[in-house]
This record gives sequence, structure tokens and C-alpha cells, in this order.
Amino acid sequence: MTDARPLGTDEAAFIAAARSGDTARFAVVTERHRRALQTHCYRMLANYDDAQDLTQETFLRAWHKRESFKGHAALRTWLYRIATNACLDFLEKRNDRTPVPAELPGTEIPHLQPYPDLMLPEDPQDSVVARETIELAFIVAVQRLPPRQRAVFILRDVLGWPASKAAVALELTVASVTSALQRARVTMREQLPGRRLDWRSPATHELTNAERGAVKSYIDAHERNDLDALTSLLRDDLRFAMLPDPGTVTTTAKDAVDGWVSGGLFQPGHDDWRGITTTVNRMPAAALYLRTPDDPRYRLFAVAVLHVVDGQIAELTGFEAAGKPWLGLPPAL
Repeated sequence: MTDARPLGTDEAAFIAAARSGDTARFAVVTERHRRALQTHCYRMLANYDDAQDLTQETFLRAWHKRESFKGHAALRTWLYRIATNACLDFLEKRNDRTPVPAELPGTEIPHLQPYPDLMLPEDPQDSVVARETIELAFIVAVQRLPPRQRAVFILRDVLGWPASKAAVALELTVASVTSALQRARVTMREQLPGRRLDWRSPATHELTNAERGAVKSYIDAHERNDLDALTSLLRDDLRFAMLPDPGTVTTTAKDAVDGWVSGGLFQPGHDDWRGITTTVNRMPAAALYLRTPDDPRYRLFAVAVLHVVDGQIAELTGFEAAGKPWLGLPPAL
């Protein structure tokens, strides 16, 4: 697998570190790629904890294979190849990660976790993180692809690799890569109707005013326990999931709020809220904090990730937030 490029500074530094056998020097060279590789693993696995583990596994494999790197490919390309195959090996061993059939669009991914924006790549050259390719709907849709087809799709349509490079990385023929990509694109179009599917085109990273306004209104409704305001904020064809509970439901706004109330929310003991506007997966989100009668502080309760359409919440995915320091949220207010 080669790139039409001269040996770069990054590659030369890696080769020098590999020859020296100095693990600290090796870590300095490879560490700059951690965020990009971790984001790549997250797209493959839909789980932040697993993405962290597989990124570390990538570095371990790279260390053990360091003598095989001759600089014919960019170091970043070589590391992505190792990370992709590490994820495929992981998926092959995990029976609980069997792809969800595409014909069951209402089935959620039980192991789905949010991805903190603070861990996304900072270097524009390495980011390759158009907003559409890190949003939850995209991550869920990708999980419906068989693992190797998933890898082909991410390498080709997200990272922009040519078919020949993807074929070498996955030890497939170019014809196999082309066929897998065609099948993957069909599934993605079915799963994301109406969404922009040109993953390599520039996409904004900023929230719109409507998205910011929806999050603020969502938090205000909680803090005032204003169920009418909360109901009016939700679309009447709301898609709702609360993970790790399985299943995504399409429900009316009233039924959704009634269900939350019958489950105990907004009832005495669960009616003293505070919220923080944040983003995860480059989507608008509300971090909700709850204070119980016997506690002087508001404790992190959940993160609600919102997909806003025309000022209303069309999709709401809730995640338990306690015990997830990697979200970068204060545990209490």
C-alpha cells in the first residue's frame, strides 16, 4: 500500500523511533494521531469505551509491527489500516455486536454511546469529521452494515480512500471493495432518507440558532416543570430512545411526555432540574441535573441529544450520564 508522496517528517520520525526501540519516543510520534484514530474506531463500533480500547490496541499493534513500516505509505494511512483491522477482529469475536438488520429501522443499537466533542480531532488535516458523519443517526445507520462492508464504506466514503488503497488495507480485491461500497450506499440511503449523503463535502460544525434555541427551551421547560411547553417543543412524530434501554419508538409529543411523567419524572422528588447546553456528536444536547430532597446539590442525571427540524425536536436520544467523566461535564452543580 503506497502513497504517491516522498517520505515526510512524520514518517521519518516514526522510523527513527522504531529503530531506536524507545517506547517514549514512539509514543510522542503516534500520540498526535490518537483523536483521529479514536473517532474512526467509534464510527466502526458506536461505543466510546470500545473506541478508546481499540485505539490503544492500534498503538500496541503498531509497536509490535514497527519494523514493517518503511515509509512507503503515510504514517496516518498505516495506522488507519491497523485500527480498521483491529476493529474488525473485535467485531468478529463479539456476538453482541451482530449488525441490526436494515429492515428493522426502529431497533436501536444497545451499545451506542455518545461521543464527546472535546475528543474530536483538532487538526483540520486529520479531522475528517463532517458533522453528518458523527451524528447519532449516521452512527446507528453504519452499524446496520456488516462489519467488512462497514469498513469499506468508512474508508471510501468518509475518509475518501481510493478503492485500491481500501482493497489493500482490507485484503480484498478492488472489485470486492466496489461491490461492498455499492451495497453499503443503498443501505445508508434507506436509513437516512432526506439527509445529505455526500459525506466528503464540507459541512458546518456549528449549531444553528434554531438548534441553540431548542436546547434552551428544552432546559427551561424542565427547570420550570412546564409540561405544556415541553410538549409543544416536540414534534408529533417524535423518535425517542433512552439508552441503554433497547428500542426506538415513534410517538406523539403528548404520549412521550405522559410516558415520562408516568415513569416518575416531573413528580415530587424528580422535579427539581437544572440544565447545561452542550454538544455531543456535534449535535445539540442538554445535560440535565436533578436534585433530590435529601441532597443539597444537583447531580448529573442524563444527556438528551436532540435532532432539531424547523425549531422542533424531531429525534431525542437520552443517555445515562452518571459515571461517564469522559463526557467532560461537571458531575454536580
